[in-house]
Amino acid sequence: MNFMDIFWLLLLLSSFQPLLRQRMLEAARVRLFRKFEAKRKSRVIALIHRQETLSFLGFPIARYIDIHDSEEILRAIKMTDENVPIDLILHTPGGLVLAAEQIAYALSKHPAKVTVFVPHYAMSGGTLLALTADEIVMDPNAVLGPVDPQLGQFPAASILKAVEQKDPNNVDDETLIMADMARKAINQVKETVRSLAATHLPEETANKLAETLPVGLWTHDYPITAEAARELGLNISTDLPQEIYQLMNLFPQTAQRRPSVEYIPMPYHHPNSSDNKSLI
Repeated sequence: MNFMDIFWLLLLLSSFQPLLRQRMLEAARVRLFRKFEAKRKSRVIALIHRQETLSFLGFPIARYIDIHDSEEILRAIKMTDENVPIDLILHTPGGLVLAAEQIAYALSKHPAKVTVFVPHYAMSGGTLLALTADEIVMDPNAVLGPVDPQLGQFPAASILKAVEQKDPNNVDDETLIMADMARKAINQVKETVRSLAATHLPEETANKLAETLPVGLWTHDYPITAEAARELGLNISTDLPQEIYQLMNLFPQTAQRRPSVEYIPMPYHHPNSSDNKSLI
């Protein structure tokens, strides 16, 4: 075998390497899914968006909840016996209201227990899905977010407030139309929140959520911590299973030239700890 033969063989092998790596990653996910489902006796569904970009007052989103997501999750729910619990793993900045509402209503109709796991964040439409859960299990540092509707680049609540502060005689027709749409959007989301929450929470709590999350009380990317979510009346646990963290590692962020965060990926324990597998 000459040099050129070796060169072309290496080139061929390198071209298959990404495909092989992807197949190995998918196989590892399936194994972990099966392990977690056997442990919990449930159907596990993961809705994980890993290519999002956050801004200060909103979400310029590259990956988000869309109609394809709703089709897939609705199909998974349809394939799940009504006596089998559903565990939904959420990592998302939100997305289309229609898609999120379709998923949320389907989850709310599932007779068995629905648990939502939030390892890092489930904002906007992700929070809407979390409202359907009988239990929300969050990492102690994970967050939910407001579900106030956005019209284009502007929050619906801000459009209404801007119009209210203007002289009605000096507001153009397009702005008035936007204000009308904003009012309808807020009312629709309020009713959705109230309807979803009322399936498993007291009526008073459902009303509180409906009058808090969709009305523009905070900016769209305001972080609602586990403690704040409890104060709103949600059933929150912070005992996130280790398998969820392991699963997140199997959904890596798109590769970049240089990682922005680096550390030695192993647990560190205090020298006085009884577990001395890894010490600092």
